[in-house]
Amino acid sequence: MKILMKGNEAICEAAIRAGCVGFFGYPITPQNEVPEYMSTKMAESGGTFVQAESEVAAINMVYGASAAGARVMTSSSSPGIALKQEGISYLAAADLPCLIVSVSRSGPGLAGILPSQSDYFQATKGGGNGDYYMPVFAPNSVQEATDFVQKSFEVAERYRTPVMVLIDGLLGQMMEPVEFSAPNIPQFDKSWAVGPRNGRERNIRNSLDLSPESLEQTNIRRFKRYDEIIANETRVESTVQDGDEVVVVAYGTSARIAVNAIEELGAAGIKAGLIRPITLWPFPNAAFQNLPASVKHVVVVELSQGQMVFDVKLAVAGKLPVHFYGRNGGMIFESPEIAREVTKIVRGE
Repeated sequence: MKILMKGNEAICEAAIRAGCVGFFGYPITPQNEVPEYMSTKMAESGGTFVQAESEVAAINMVYGASAAGARVMTSSSSPGIALKQEGISYLAAADLPCLIVSVSRSGPGLAGILPSQSDYFQATKGGGNGDYYMPVFAPNSVQEATDFVQKSFEVAERYRTPVMVLIDGLLGQMMEPVEFSAPNIPQFDKSWAVGPRNGRERNIRNSLDLSPESLEQTNIRRFKRYDEIIANETRVESTVQDGDEVVVVAYGTSARIAVNAIEELGAAGIKAGLIRPITLWPFPNAAFQNLPASVKHVVVVELSQGQMVFDVKLAVAGKLPVHFYGRNGGMIFESPEIAREVTKIVRGE
């Protein structure tokens, strides 16, 4: 049965149904519905809700609960996620699973509360120190957001890594019908968790290693797991086919708008296909290899000054010209804008 829900609240419900037993967060617009919903529902489901004194405190509470083997999450928005970056680096270094929900606002700094996609670098390149990556899912609907919450917990525990679901304020605030599937997340061995269990010695989870030889080997092992994530968890939607002369690349909210722009281009006689990265890391590089010979241009559309465009250029590897069109500061483009820009590019105007 489908239920009409706001994106932020649907994410919470999906997390609870997926077995989340702890939420630690701090209020910031436009994700405030997440801690508000969790403050009531976690108690009803037997879980724990803590409104921390700061974003820094919240992410460290996540660290502690995850180290104990609990399925936990946090959420925030743009500058709040920035404050959590050190803790995210620590989670990655200690090989601890958790879910981080980022509901982007415009920036930099405090900026405004309207939707933006200017946190792509923050999510995929990381503001924390050291060599690490974090899987990032970028849904384009409330339904996908709920689905990827469950998937994120699975990926987090399978590979022992923090995982992010990245949406913008538009998806967080909009209401759409959603259907919650029965949770199907495997129960993973957590013998690595701290504390005495079944008579064994206690474990210690930390990120400190003063031996360069040991630390190098730890990082190498972690990157082997990243290779597994790249091989097994990369996701992309592509509608590109023979005859298309342009490929439009977009994710999240932008992809929804781009679909309409592609229809308008088709009505005007310009054949275009869509590549929608669903995982921003790992980035779906393979989708840009062996594009049809008919494709002459790649156009990246983002609600930013251009961030994903750099990954697209790397994936295209100089084989085709890569163009960019974006709006930022909370301004949202409409499909005719995109269609006009693509038309100019195709016609060389």
